[in-house]
Amino acid sequence: MRAAVITRPGGPEVLAIEQRPDPEAGPAEVLVRVRASALNRADLLQREGHYPAPPGWPPDIPGMEFAGEIAAIGARVTEWRVGDRVFGIAGGGANAELLVIDGACVARVPDQLSWTDAASIPEAFITAHDAMIVQAELRAGESVLIHAVGSGVGLAATQLARAWRATPCGTARTAEKIERARTLGLADGLTVASNLEVIAAAVEEWTRGRGIDVTLDLVGGDYLPASIAAAAPRGRIMLIGTVAGRSATVSVGAILRKRLTLRGTVLRARSLDEKRAATALFARDVVPLFASGVLRPTVDSVYDLDQIRAAHERLASNATFGKVVLRVA
Repeated sequence: MRAAVITRPGGPEVLAIEQRPDPEAGPAEVLVRVRASALNRADLLQREGHYPAPPGWPPDIPGMEFAGEIAAIGARVTEWRVGDRVFGIAGGGANAELLVIDGACVARVPDQLSWTDAASIPEAFITAHDAMIVQAELRAGESVLIHAVGSGVGLAATQLARAWRATPCGTARTAEKIERARTLGLADGLTVASNLEVIAAAVEEWTRGRGIDVTLDLVGGDYLPASIAAAAPRGRIMLIGTVAGRSATVSVGAILRKRLTLRGTVLRARSLDEKRAATALFARDVVPLFASGVLRPTVDSVYDLDQIRAAHERLASNATFGKVVLRVA
């Protein structure tokens, strides 16, 4: 099979397309012929040598998100057949023509979705659904604040919040991203540069002084104290990303006074059983909303597998709106 390979830690120039042996499915696994694969920040970090693949996954083939057809099934797999259209999240190795994954870690692709659209969905929507709906227990009528609302996860969270009859608000680096997010249901938005104190002031106006019930922090760093300042009493803050930094100074007094819940979350390092559970909830609660048209994928750009370096450069530019997708086969 052809695969994108990290030849050494570094910039996009270290990526190459190489021939690798075809993998084989184990008893509980399926072999997927990958048609498209979306990029994520984790791929950039892995390429730079900062985020190695979990044990058992290819150490030098990036890619966590995929859509394709089942090419073979293991002896114990009963729920899938060869030719079924599936998508999901892998620990790595999805930027290749073939991928082996546990049979319970894929979901069925709705018929109306193209391969590139389907590949843009799993990581963003599983992450947003798991963090905002499952863990933070978002309820109808509540407010949500999404930092980096123009990202793949941010746009997924915006749509899911609307589907759950909540009110999504967001921050982004540019006014263009805020305006484009409004077309997907964003109620209020704010362009943020260096002064993060403007977030609490904007939230005061948006919520008429109540504050934010659920915050999805995809940025980290100083966004955490800003989120604490903007939170409503008994608010829930989900920490998902660290693009702006891996540490922050926070007011413990504000956390205690507001009785806040701060929780970190990551998908890639979870146990197999936890990944199976997250995929099952995604298949049950989220995928039908794509089939009915309530939710829709947001693709920033599409590159061929041979253009892997350009795709990484596009994602690293921070100019994206939605997902960068690779057309694999």
